[in-house]
Amino acid sequence: MFSIRTEKLAKSFGAVKALDGVSFDFSAGLIHGLIGSDGAGKTTTMRLLAGLLRPSSGNVTYHRDGEASSFAEFRPGLAYMPQQASLYPDLSVAEHLEFFRDLYRLGDDVFRRRSEELLGITRLGKFRDRRAGQLSGGMYKKLGLMCALLQSPSALLLDEPTNGVDPISRREFWELLYSQSGSGMLIIVSTAYMDEAERCARVHLLDAGRLLAAGEPRSLLRERGAAGFEEIFIKGAAR
Repeated sequence: MFSIRTEKLAKSFGAVKALDGVSFDFSAGLIHGLIGSDGAGKTTTMRLLAGLLRPSSGNVTYHRDGEASSFAEFRPGLAYMPQQASLYPDLSVAEHLEFFRDLYRLGDDVFRRRSEELLGITRLGKFRDRRAGQLSGGMYKKLGLMCALLQSPSALLLDEPTNGVDPISRREFWELLYSQSGSGMLIIVSTAYMDEAERCARVHLLDAGRLLAAGEPRSLLRERGAAGFEEIFIKGAAR
């Protein structure tokens, strides 16, 4: 089982400090929510965890079955779904799966079993010939998730996967995540939607590059005497 920790992680872009000494503990086998408004540092965090950026200071450590692991050893089991559109509009659903099959170098038997399983749980099976550019917003996000899950990763990073998606599609997307979480996969989801925080096993509240609080959602609300996560952010901003 995979886990990720950071210690005093900081990242600056010129004069802009995107992250300011943040320590996270993304323990194995849970759905973690990285919660915060635009500009909180969520995407920067995701890119640092995925190895796409180097920290200005601090460090990221990767663990497998409780033992420290190098990023090179960890990377094959890591899947990342970026916030911005990353699929090819002219490729169909089926063609995307075939493309990622080749990218992940999956055998025919594994690919056939895994793709049929994912097409079933996403309910995209009857749309396998539809181009990505012709999918609805919710279906597009499901296709992105399906491509990320095709290799059966041990750690999954999803950067604002439900942003701009209608409420029904958001609910279906979370149901898909729950269907995968029982396998022991580490899932980290960033979102600006406060209601999605309570869907996570553990939340990490980011504001202006700083960690306001972290913990089990209901316990955190109770400890802070807050009715909702918006209240925690308002109190934090007032300090």
